[in-house]
Amino acid sequence: MRTAALCAAALLSGCASQLVNVQETIPDVVVDMRYATSENFLRQPLYHSSRCLLRPAVADRLARVAGRLRGQGLRLVVWDCYRPLRVQRKMWAMVPDERYVADPEKGSNHNRGAAVDVTLAEPSGRPLQMPTAHDDFTRAAHADAPAPDVARFNREKLRKAMMAEGFVPLATEWWHFATPDATEYDVIDEPL
Repeated sequence: MRTAALCAAALLSGCASQLVNVQETIPDVVVDMRYATSENFLRQPLYHSSRCLLRPAVADRLARVAGRLRGQGLRLVVWDCYRPLRVQRKMWAMVPDERYVADPEKGSNHNRGAAVDVTLAEPSGRPLQMPTAHDDFTRAAHADAPAPDVARFNREKLRKAMMAEGFVPLATEWWHFATPDATEYDVIDEPL
């Protein structure tokens, strides 16, 4: 049985230690964890730390993406990584729509440390133009939505780099990617 309760009960045996800090794997990653600030759809900080934590294999996969992008003169920006289940519940209470927020009864791939919300930046860290801001729950945020040429080009560049390393995109959020084996990981509910 894969539940947050099991992982919480097993904390002493290492559930939290199953996550790694992405900055250790990708030193030049731009960390802009939106849920550690009020710059999110709930308009309040939900995390006590702005660390991007992922399962080791997911962090390694993301490091390969960052390497691809670095070769193109770009940097990866992370907006969200591991998300505690308690935060998922708050999100679901605000937006109970599975196109944009995973039902906490099923758990999100973010709760498993196997999904990321990402965008692109210049070498200076300045974000590139994209079709929408993060957490835009409209049709404009869909991966195939019409967008200005520059934004569409940047969205596709990100998508190609992520998919080349096996990440699976979410059709309704151009910034969200998960690993194909995400649901094989347990849901975790440990605070950041």
